[in-house]
Amino acid sequence: MANYTADDVKRLREATAAGMLDCKKALDEADGDYDKAVEIIRVKGLKGVTKREGRLTSNGLVVAKVSGETGVMLELNCETDFVAKGERFIALGDDLVATLLEVKTPDVASFLAAKTSTGKTVQEVIDEGNATLGEKIEIRNVAVINGPVGLYLHKTSPDLPPQVGVLVSLAKEAAEVGRDVAQHIAAFAPKFVNRDEVPADLIENERRVAEETAKAEGKPEAALSKIVEGRITGFVKEVSLLEQAFAKDAKKTVQQILDEAGTAVKAFHRFRVGQ
Repeated sequence: MANYTADDVKRLREATAAGMLDCKKALDEADGDYDKAVEIIRVKGLKGVTKREGRLTSNGLVVAKVSGETGVMLELNCETDFVAKGERFIALGDDLVATLLEVKTPDVASFLAAKTSTGKTVQEVIDEGNATLGEKIEIRNVAVINGPVGLYLHKTSPDLPPQVGVLVSLAKEAAEVGRDVAQHIAAFAPKFVNRDEVPADLIENERRVAEETAKAEGKPEAALSKIVEGRITGFVKEVSLLEQAFAKDAKKTVQQILDEAGTAVKAFHRFRVGQ
């Protein structure tokens, strides 16, 4: 029987994020040699990457970085919250967002092909993460924005890294308002900056649903048009950032808050892990 203790298993699990049974098997195979066990897990992890391709990655983190008037953000996903809150996974996110700030690629495919400071591609770094952490890891979203930039990261649980992130591009520097608006977007999840950005086909679909709903509710035929238009107006306000009631002062709209600060929102990105 290999010579190792429960503490050795715990140490190996914390270092590799592999399952307890996998750690025990690796230590058995390595005859209790910790370093060799780490290597065994890495090798088996590399061999098992393709087996993990179909697994769901509903956990992870959102990480962002701002330098000057450029902001970048990415969503890095994994399978379990155990890995998501681990130091190795969080460090991987920090390394990747630093690379994103350097290469500034606005889409996932281009970013995966980009070179890191080590000379490896981002995809190769992700594959190594798959191997060492023992789970499927993937980048779901990336964003690059020019500012001035407002940034807000939100933790949905104190023991997890940020699960929600927002970048806001402002027309004019207004640091406090930029962060406040980013925080508002994190909470209220608007889809568009203003009503002009709402696609016509989306509005028409909502109009159809509103009309069918009103009929199902038994609303009088003569009032249908007014009821439907009222609901469409409400929908547009709900999905348009500038028309939403501001989170910190519901008596004002986001538009009014921006006007008072002498700035405007040009664009924004909102990521939430798993969505």
